[in-house]
Amino acid sequence: MTVKQFWIDPYQTELTTTITHIDGNQIQLAETIFYAESGGQESDAGSIGGYEVIKAEKTGKSIFYTLAADPDFNVGKSVLVKIDWPRRYSLMRLHFAAEVVLELFYKALPNLEKMGAHISETKSRIDFEWPESISSMLPDIQAQAQLLIDADLPVEKGFSDEQAERRYWKLDGFAQVPCGGTHVKSTIELGSIKLKRKNVGKGKERVEIYLV
Repeated sequence: MTVKQFWIDPYQTELTTTITHIDGNQIQLAETIFYAESGGQESDAGSIGGYEVIKAEKTGKSIFYTLAADPDFNVGKSVLVKIDWPRRYSLMRLHFAAEVVLELFYKALPNLEKMGAHISETKSRIDFEWPESISSMLPDIQAQAQLLIDADLPVEKGFSDEQAERRYWKLDGFAQVPCGGTHVKSTIELGSIKLKRKNVGKGKERVEIYLV
């Protein structure tokens, strides 16, 4: 199991930890600040022991990192992990923005079915199964999201089941949502939100989320 320090402090950008496994250019760490793609949120970028990480994969409770070259260190070696903070912060903000927007859609359309989501460094998106255009709803959803953002609400995070590594985030009076991603401390960090609708096929709707 890899200890996920990015849950304890998602604002930490450097960590000294120990190599627990090496197989060619793939390694594991005792603990990590380097998030691996999950739940639609892209992986962090950065380096481990001076080697660029080109892939991060979560398997069960472990995370495997693929380096750009075979490393010159051994199991038990102490290494410095660094992440690209501007990228992490963008992903963290856009991830939470997408979660808020999704909850607002669920409240407005209780029978809505989410088909998928993707969070990148520049925008996030959510795909729904829905028979009608959501265009007319966007101004109200955007306004509600902005009110939550401007309220500067603290974002509570924690374990619903620590042994199974099940996490949640919570805004008092709004929602508590299962989620294992990285999250901001307060809604105010999202800034200004903009929503855009796209049609991706019959019976399918997509909302794109931007922060400016």
